[in-house]
Amino acid sequence: MTKGNPLLELYRDEQLLVVHKPAGLLVHRSPIDKHETEFALQYARSLNGGEHVYPVHRLDRPTSGVLVFARDPETARSLGLAMMSGEVSKTYLAMVRGWPPVEGEIDHPLREEPEDRRLKGQEQPVRDARTRYRSLATTEIPVAIEKYPTSRYAMVELYPETGRKHQLRRHMKHISHPIIGDANHGRGRHNRYFAERFGEGRLMLAATRMAFAHPVTGNPMIFDAPLEPSFLQMMSIFPGFRYPPAEAISSA
Repeated sequence: MTKGNPLLELYRDEQLLVVHKPAGLLVHRSPIDKHETEFALQYARSLNGGEHVYPVHRLDRPTSGVLVFARDPETARSLGLAMMSGEVSKTYLAMVRGWPPVEGEIDHPLREEPEDRRLKGQEQPVRDARTRYRSLATTEIPVAIEKYPTSRYAMVELYPETGRKHQLRRHMKHISHPIIGDANHGRGRHNRYFAERFGEGRLMLAATRMAFAHPVTGNPMIFDAPLEPSFLQMMSIFPGFRYPPAEAISSA
């Protein structure tokens, strides 16, 4: 991370620039936040010596983690095609309400959510959407947030097999294990409890790993991103839990 630049550079070569994006930063200009003036795209361009970079995927504003930019149009096209064909593997870490099964798959189609609010009233197509998950840790705290005397939470890894907007947040809500800090699809009482307990609220969702074949060399590339201090602070309710699990540790 350079002075004044919130992005942490994870990897760079002639074709790729891989960074960690903090929670709260938009990737690029959006109709949803017309008045925002700071974007990951401009900070990545600064890391690239002022030269243009091309985002090949997106991370929602409140989601932190691995963000990949191409340094030329051809690489951007190649990676875009790889993503559409399912050749890019993504791993996310999330803290959710309740204790989901040890592992499972959510196969639940999602209606598209247009970014332009002017299109909200129009009928939108429904797309296939699939997410695999596995539970890594569970905890129970002696706090009555809803109707029970205690409250249960889990840390889960999420593996999206499709790339629909807000897919992970909507899928976890669908199975009644919403992500903590999700203002749109979560549970307000739980979100407020954690915001008050830790002095700030955040979406407990982080893109921790991305893997794909290098668009030029074909070599396997694996990029891991660290968890932010705000994420680690809230994760402290899981005694003894460390991430990533030992069997998953690797470097790019």
